[in-house]
Amino acid sequence: MVKPVIKVFKSSQTMSLFIAGEFIRMVNSAASETRTIVVALSGGSTPENMFRNLSKLSGREQVPWEAVHFFWGDERCVPPDYPDSNYGVARDLLLNNIPIPKGNIHRIRGEAEPFQEKDRYAQEIRQFVPLSSEGIPQFHWIFLGLGVDGHTASIFPGTDTIHVRNQFCAAAVHPETGQNRITLTLPVLNNANRVSFLISGEAKRAIVERILRDPEAENKYPAAMVQPQNAQLEWFIDRQAAVNLPM
Repeated sequence: MVKPVIKVFKSSQTMSLFIAGEFIRMVNSAASETRTIVVALSGGSTPENMFRNLSKLSGREQVPWEAVHFFWGDERCVPPDYPDSNYGVARDLLLNNIPIPKGNIHRIRGEAEPFQEKDRYAQEIRQFVPLSSEGIPQFHWIFLGLGVDGHTASIFPGTDTIHVRNQFCAAAVHPETGQNRITLTLPVLNNANRVSFLISGEAKRAIVERILRDPEAENKYPAAMVQPQNAQLEWFIDRQAAVNLPM
């Protein structure tokens, strides 16, 4: 298993402020070199503070948002106005509050038929995200969450999605609720320049410890299968989720 950089924060708010600052520095650096960056956002509750802080920082600083293209690592198959839409949360907390061109926002259409949409989204990725020499999209930064079952994006333990290798996106089904999802696949996650897990809350403590301490974790949990070989892998964890890890 690739050894990640682990950074433990006193709180989720402290963690999100740090990441927001890092993000804006990256955007400014790219813009100064007339580059654009492509980023895949995650769903779940932990990124919400990051979205709020990015919005606040953007209100105080001149951030060249035109240099950023936002994608999503996964999406629930619901319309964008549903409360559990990953895009909808980011839209309400961040995108509506920053001057980013609409053409720079690349949402997964959760209201569409999943198998058609995963193919359409793969084509959109191909259009805007640079490909490596192996023909795999290479995002500049991918943010990921962690489920209490060890899933990440919408790649769940024991499902066929784990084994998808020749597609950028896959249709998935939540094994407990039966909800349809669309997700980036492991080859895409493992080809990013930077991959950061954002983890908070006491409920995540047990799975964090299992993944980071169990040498067999990469055979059990999709989150442990995220092992980019030529990139920066980070686990940003708040104190509640990392009680047994040093600060």
